[in-house]
Amino acid sequence: MRWGVPIAAIAVVAGAVGAGPVIAAVQGDPVLPERTAQQLLADVGTRWKSGELPPMSGTIIETASLGVPGLSALTGEATGPVALLAGSHQVKIWYGSDSQIRLALPSHMSEHDLIVNGDQTWWWDSAANTATRIKTPPMPSEPALPPAVITPQEAAERALAAADHDTAVSVGNDATVAGRAAYELVLAPRAATSLVKDIRVAIDGETLIPLRVQVYAKGAAEPAFEVGFDSVTFSRPAPENFEFTPPAGAKVQDGEMPALDQDRAALREHAEDGELKTVGSGWTSVVVLPFATADLAEGEKQGHGPGLAVGAMADGVLKAAEPVSGAWGNGRLIRTKLVSALLTDDGRLIAGAVTPEVLYEAAGRK
Repeated sequence: MRWGVPIAAIAVVAGAVGAGPVIAAVQGDPVLPERTAQQLLADVGTRWKSGELPPMSGTIIETASLGVPGLSALTGEATGPVALLAGSHQVKIWYGSDSQIRLALPSHMSEHDLIVNGDQTWWWDSAANTATRIKTPPMPSEPALPPAVITPQEAAERALAAADHDTAVSVGNDATVAGRAAYELVLAPRAATSLVKDIRVAIDGETLIPLRVQVYAKGAAEPAFEVGFDSVTFSRPAPENFEFTPPAGAKVQDGEMPALDQDRAALREHAEDGELKTVGSGWTSVVVLPFATADLAEGEKQGHGPGLAVGAMADGVLKAAEPVSGAWGNGRLIRTKLVSALLTDDGRLIAGAVTPEVLYEAAGRK
């Protein structure tokens, strides 16, 4: 959906972990014109197909509590995909048009900024005191860095893409998110083998822009994953937000967008080589890719692991894994609130938001 494409530049968030608060929904019942689920989907579809994103600025907060074994001791120092498995992370955004975008990615002691202003694109790394003039800005359809903090727009797009015959769609109670009245669209899988209870998409009552997406696991009272605006203003940001002059003493260089997300890059290589495949469809689909536990030790030496593996998590995850076996062979099962993963002894990683039985069935398809 083209209107959300400019926000795909948020790919550069990989490795930037903020200390912002979790998303707060203001108490109270806003009053919006009544819409059925079908009417809301139709209105949202019409709005999104226009390909236009209104000028805006705000702060996006992503929070996750997936219950990943062995992660609690790492969240204070982890970066990239590992850091996104727990805690709260922040990005600030200013959007004037497709050619005027700024993202500020605060870290504990530093900040990264991506500034797009017409034909100039800068990447600023305050920790390294380096300003990089990007030679080839990322194309909207193929961002240079896969997203490590997902925007509400992207999360909503993925959720609504699943609203088919396998999904019960309804309208929940109106909500107030970032001080704005919003409809709540609820998508609930019908498949009993899905670990997802429902996905709740808060849609701004005025602009029909997604303000927040929450993913609830079955049996959980709080969302396992949530991304949304903590604050947002739908007006054109001041021009100076898109102006950038390297500070005195900074190293100025020409280059490409830095490849910060090694794990996602490895997944992309697996897909391009035909090694990554999907079994099943919809809510019960799982991914299958080559994987060996020996790769975890190598990933630990280099600070990252291949694909979804991260070396720093290896010990905690593997100790919590349960030995399992079946007609498909032997392996180890990892369970979280929202995802199950199977490491087979014959060198495969099979994972999805499904019950273990679905993984075992996929493991039998060699």
